[in-house]
Amino acid sequence: MPQWITEWTRGWTRLEHLTPEVGITLVAIAVALVIASILTRILKRIRPERDDTELRQRVRTWWVIAWMFGAAILISPATSTIFLAFVSFLALKEYFSLIPTRRADRRVLFWAYLSIPVQYYLAYTAWYGMFVVFIPVYLFLFLPARMVAIGQTEGFLRSIGTLHWGLMTTVFSLSHTAMMLMLSVGASPRIAPEWPGNSQTTAPGVALLVLLIVLTQFNDVAQYVWGKSLGRIRVVPKVSPGKTLAGLLGGIGSTTLLAALLGPWLTILNLKMAIFAGMLIAVSGFAGDLSISALKRDLGVKDSGSILPGHGGILDRVDSLTYTAPLFFHFIYYFYG
Repeated sequence: MPQWITEWTRGWTRLEHLTPEVGITLVAIAVALVIASILTRILKRIRPERDDTELRQRVRTWWVIAWMFGAAILISPATSTIFLAFVSFLALKEYFSLIPTRRADRRVLFWAYLSIPVQYYLAYTAWYGMFVVFIPVYLFLFLPARMVAIGQTEGFLRSIGTLHWGLMTTVFSLSHTAMMLMLSVGASPRIAPEWPGNSQTTAPGVALLVLLIVLTQFNDVAQYVWGKSLGRIRVVPKVSPGKTLAGLLGGIGSTTLLAALLGPWLTILNLKMAIFAGMLIAVSGFAGDLSISALKRDLGVKDSGSILPGHGGILDRVDSLTYTAPLFFHFIYYFYG
């Protein structure tokens, strides 16, 4: 990286701590989006009678997502954490707009929303012990007590169950992305201080998060392509008719291969651990996608929202990540922490 850029950005960006591999990966994502944009224009000229509106919307939305994510992780740890917390807020808000709630529960929803800045602050300060118990233990016990204090028992079990599930999925699970960033140099002396390459010129947490996002989203695309191309046997037709065995196996194989190529080059993972990580992300991403699909089918909706043109809602985009983020983080923490 040129010296003048490093000096100019010192103190308010992560650029001086990023490895060249992270920068190359971000550039490769941008190149892939450029190619996708060109291909959509070519398809429109070749087949003008076909309606490719959704495809074009998907590509444009991917541009927005990529730019926002890239800027967030490059600017500063605080900016990254705020951005990820905002994603959790939108996902939780979207979730609450879908599920039926009692009028009395509105007083409790305030505490659910308040948990977002608390949880992400714990991630930002790398307070790992409190981070892993705040929602699963303290909020799990506090919210029912607050709900009981209101004095309405009808529908109590269903209400508190849906509230807890939503918090665990949209806040606790997704907040592991922010905690992963705190594996970066200088931000977390209590987490993995002696990792290979953990010096003043590297940011292992950023690289790991980039790897997680790339593999998770690639797995979604690979499963879709394999399923459309060779899919015949449906895995769970009552939950998601489009999920096929070919899509599942093809996604696992493709994602594992990409992890084997990208993991050792981009992160601290060796080949064996990268392969295992790829398999873990592929299988758990499939499960996360199905869990949100089951939720939408239960509620009788096709998409969780419309905030992302061509994709649907926030939940539609982070469904796989709700499973892959916590599992990948604890995989890394267990073997490298």
